[in-house]
Amino acid sequence: MKDGFFRVAAATPQVQPAAVAENLLEIKAQMQEAWEQGCGALVFPELSVTGYTCGDLFFDRALLLAAEEGLARLMEETRGLDLLCAVGVPVAAGGSLYNCGAVFHRGRLLGLCAKSYVPNYGEFYEGRHFSPGPGEPVFLSYCGQETVLSGGLLFPCENVPGLTLGVEICEDLWVPAPPSGEMAAQGATVFLNLSCSDETVGKAGYRRELVKSHSGRLLCAYVYADSGFGESTTDMVFAGHRLIGENGTLLGESQLFSQGLTLAEIDLERLVQERRKRNTWREAFPKKELLRPFAFEEATLAAFTPKRTEPRTPFVPREEKGLWERCQSILTMQAEGLAVRLHHIGGKSAVLGLSGGLDSTLALLVTARAFHRLGLPRKGITAVSMPCFGTTKRTKSNAQKIAEALGVDFREISIEKAVRQHFEDIGHREDALDVTFENAQARERTQVLMDLANQQNGLVIGTGDLSELALGWATYNGDHMSMYGVNASVPKTLVRHLVQYEASQQEGELREALLDVLATPVSPELLPPKDGEIAQKTEELVGPYELHDFFLYYLLRFAFAPGKIYRMALRAFAGEYAPEVIKSWLKTFYRRFFTQQFKRSCLPDGPKVGSVTLSPRGDFRMPSDAGFRLWLEEIEKL
Repeated sequence: MKDGFFRVAAATPQVQPAAVAENLLEIKAQMQEAWEQGCGALVFPELSVTGYTCGDLFFDRALLLAAEEGLARLMEETRGLDLLCAVGVPVAAGGSLYNCGAVFHRGRLLGLCAKSYVPNYGEFYEGRHFSPGPGEPVFLSYCGQETVLSGGLLFPCENVPGLTLGVEICEDLWVPAPPSGEMAAQGATVFLNLSCSDETVGKAGYRRELVKSHSGRLLCAYVYADSGFGESTTDMVFAGHRLIGENGTLLGESQLFSQGLTLAEIDLERLVQERRKRNTWREAFPKKELLRPFAFEEATLAAFTPKRTEPRTPFVPREEKGLWERCQSILTMQAEGLAVRLHHIGGKSAVLGLSGGLDSTLALLVTARAFHRLGLPRKGITAVSMPCFGTTKRTKSNAQKIAEALGVDFREISIEKAVRQHFEDIGHREDALDVTFENAQARERTQVLMDLANQQNGLVIGTGDLSELALGWATYNGDHMSMYGVNASVPKTLVRHLVQYEASQQEGELREALLDVLATPVSPELLPPKDGEIAQKTEELVGPYELHDFFLYYLLRFAFAPGKIYRMALRAFAGEYAPEVIKSWLKTFYRRFFTQQFKRSCLPDGPKVGSVTLSPRGDFRMPSDAGFRLWLEEIEKL
């Protein structure tokens, strides 16, 4: 197993009620297929050995004995498969009959997990045959092995960090307080649900949301196997709906009325990291010590090669509908945060530098929304173009068009004369195109904005985004500083979509100008143009923002090590960037991220709009002088 990834599967075999031998042949074939595809755990439907719809045949001793003997043969015949398996079987113990999931691995029966909640309503009459799982563990001999029968059994894997399995059976998931809550609190990270849920109109959607939301509440993976063809009899129809959820996300889903396997790779490290960050989710469950009957080892997982591919832009929803909804929500949050600040101080004026680039354009659009929210005239917004040595006609023109189309006060204040005077004062040659040459312009612009805000009793609106803050791509006490930074938690890959969304809502000259801003290369425009075109392109200097945002998301959201992030990036950006390119920019990212923390330690306020932010007051606290050799050494070894 690499990087915490673990492949699981849910199976729907063709089942015939009471045809034990035929059912076991189907189960065995799907076990073989799952093993060949690198699965480490596989779950079958409820009572899949005998079939779920056997009715009063469950009382028949011949059926119970055939199920036990058949399961014993299955375990022996599949002893060579390094695969933990949960198969549904009826088990008689004492004076009761239990609906169980038999959990076994390499021929060893680890435990019999009894169904806790036995439905007896509507089309279900399980209470006629089965008893709920016993309150105390029952130790018994089954399939010729000594084992335990109980609800709430845990199965920890000794050589796979973070892997502890728990089992639920169908109805257990549908009750208000599923048993998996206690099991998760005791360390279970992966749940296998053996189900036989009949299909009715609308039920598939509810089932899907149930698996997704439950995996999110418990910070777990949830693997749900449903019965299908063969179980449909008398008044019920079964659709073989297989689902795999991980922390609120659906990783795999079968079509309805299908058979076979549904596979997915779960990220155990991600789940464990999420649990470590949350300090409340365990508190909701009783402090009850559950039984851990048998640990097991996955012997062949060293050969497992992950195939799971994460989206290239984790901050951006994949579907357009979801993306537009996200954009509207974020723009509203940004504007609401600024509106509250303006209302609190009684401010009716805002000042921002408008360069004609993406970030300042977004900041102006947000500020216009905030003024609308407060019922303030847009003429209270002063958008300032401050051309200097690197300003191009294209960006300057777009800035003016956007400001005028929005109806804000537009001013052009050239800073060339002031910067040249500053160079003369400090003895700096104008042809020395170094960091002083660049930063003097950024700081002069900030001074102009701050003084204008003082004149107007207003706020300076910051334009810098999350990606720039992560890389430290901001001039300290220059564009790094403002009175409220509306873009502070918006990454560059999302800034583009926010401006695109606003362009889609506009028409005429404003729409055209916004689209041209989107087509303009990202640049601070601090170095002189070449032939009238932008000479200084940010992504050529610090690297592609889609890579840096990918690195940033998995570093901050899940605290993954650079090696894992690198291998994830190889799969996500295959065919786009060569491995050596990804490695080089990953090294740049970590070096800049650590060395530039001092800029983030004194950030202005800004609205949090997502789960990944760098505010030193809330979401991310790091010493400004933390060592980073450990991370760079790992990257060098990749």
